[in-house]
Amino acid sequence: MNDKGKILLVGFGPGSEEQMTLRARAAIEEADVVIGYATYIKLVEHLLPGKEVVRKGMTEEIDRCMAAWEQARLGKTVALISSGDIGVYGMAGPTYEILLQSGWSPGSGIQVEVIPGSTALNAAASLVGAPLTHDFCAISLSDLLTPWPQIARRLQAAARGNFVIALYNPKSGRRTGQIIEAQRILLQYRAPSTPVAIVKSAYRQRQHIQRVRLDQMSQCDIGMLSTVLIGNADSYWREGLMITPRGYRNKYQDLTGDAHEGEQAGRSLSLGLEGWQNTLREHLLAHPRETLPEAASRFDVPLGAVLGALANRGDEEAPCRFRVRQAAAGKWSKLLESCKTWGPLRATVQNRNAVTARLALDGAELRADNDQLLLGNGSGRFQIDLAAVDAAWFVAQGEQQRGIQFVDRYGDSLFQLSQDGGDPALYQKTIQRFGR
Repeated sequence: MNDKGKILLVGFGPGSEEQMTLRARAAIEEADVVIGYATYIKLVEHLLPGKEVVRKGMTEEIDRCMAAWEQARLGKTVALISSGDIGVYGMAGPTYEILLQSGWSPGSGIQVEVIPGSTALNAAASLVGAPLTHDFCAISLSDLLTPWPQIARRLQAAARGNFVIALYNPKSGRRTGQIIEAQRILLQYRAPSTPVAIVKSAYRQRQHIQRVRLDQMSQCDIGMLSTVLIGNADSYWREGLMITPRGYRNKYQDLTGDAHEGEQAGRSLSLGLEGWQNTLREHLLAHPRETLPEAASRFDVPLGAVLGALANRGDEEAPCRFRVRQAAAGKWSKLLESCKTWGPLRATVQNRNAVTARLALDGAELRADNDQLLLGNGSGRFQIDLAAVDAAWFVAQGEQQRGIQFVDRYGDSLFQLSQDGGDPALYQKTIQRFGR
């Protein structure tokens, strides 16, 4: 093996020479061998006279990596090229994997350099306005290497999180149903009028742009050369431009530079990391009939986040009608054993589908056994996996409502045990023993 070889992983951007970086062009000129997908080779053909060119097919990615490795071992400088950025759904990842698997390591001889380029989503966005001004993500709809259930979960998470979404590999001759299913998932969280830009062959000869609504997306002309940009809840079309506001209107009046009441330039929003908690407490005081789950829904946070905000209240902050204290972690069986002494109990079991069940029982009907909580009386029975409990919170309101709320690692409610009357001193004794 000749240790003088070099592998240049080159992202040359959308495909037009004007969008190629100087380093990408210099890397191709420096190379003895240029390896790439046939379509990519054609886009830079004018830079290749006198070079050894290795063309590979669409599904021959591993072959391209192996060819680059083999040529570099012969002492040649190899440019493995890709449109867009070679590190974004490109060849950089599999190349490094094959090199490391073959015993290569940085500094061991053969040099490897990653040369970034403008991605497809950047190129597409530049042609339709400013759709990526706020938080965004990229999701590939190709299920050739990624299981569809995983892709679907990512679509759901991105949609619920109000990200602008760039869809890569949206459709091919064989994969025609994925874009339809993606549209169905996104419409569960986004309005039908959500702006969508479909950009095909950005900055190439057959460039084509479609400006549509989300409910029209799957009926459009979409293929493997298309990048689909889906706006968030605030994105809009105006004069043919897709705009996603950065959030300046949350702080300033009509973008004049004058801050809204309660906001300060250069400071976190009143609903920032710390401010939203005080706003929550003030809201609960102003709405005495609102429950904690309702407040969690209003602020679009898990119940555990609401409980944490109330437990962290300082004496100088706004008062609150709820008294919340976190329980020491990991002692669930012992904590539940202490609840048996409270007298009559009420168990409330909830799930993510907003199904709620309530059960009245006494201490003897509560059993924690082998990480399982058994709740039951003559009319019903529940079995709860205590391993799913991530945190527990003592929650009291007034003199009559006292209990413990158990949440999972996402902060969602699992179940609640409440003291149904009985002696408040017994509840306080449990707090003293297990409270943090």
